Amino acid sequence: MSTVEETVAALQAGELVVLPTDTVYGLCAAESEEGARRLAELKGRPAGRPIAILFADVETALVRAPGLERAAHLLPGPFTLVVDGLGVRVPQLPAAAAEVVRAVGCVLATSANRHGGPDPRRLEDVPPEIRAACAAEVDAGELPGIASTVIGLDGPEPRVLREGAVPAAEALARLGSR
Repeated sequence: MSTVEETVAALQAGELVVLPTDTVYGLCAAESEEGARRLAELKGRPAGRPIAILFADVETALVRAPGLERAAHLLPGPFTLVVDGLGVRVPQLPAAAAEVVRAVGCVLATSANRHGGPDPRRLEDVPPEIRAACAAEVDAGELPGIASTVIGLDGPEPRVLREGAVPAAEALARLGSR
């Protein structure tokens, strides 16, 4: 397992890392076109699919995506909110992961599995080829293992784009219950 300092240094050097979230282990990179390309390539993800931006706190996310305000009450939590063309994620991060993300501002993040593969609930569940390609990894033990629920906020009405940790009906009900 890597320290917070080692993980921050790896991200700042443009390396890939594995971080725990509140749902599954994530494959992360510093925000850049190169980072996005490397994440997608290692994951085996089809080209052109957007990658979420993960923030340590709601305030920082709101600066980047002010349109998030109408659903900010859902965060932090197991949601990816698509707003202003961005997939924004503010999970309830384990302490070490929160320190890492806070130190670098934000990271690109996707689940640390091969495209279409099972979501990793333990660091040991991350495929060996992904772990080998990462310069650092933070272990937080076993996680729930169900990916975030993705909600699109760019249209007139919110819509669930992918059901995950929170069932679609509950997610939409939470949006209406400010």
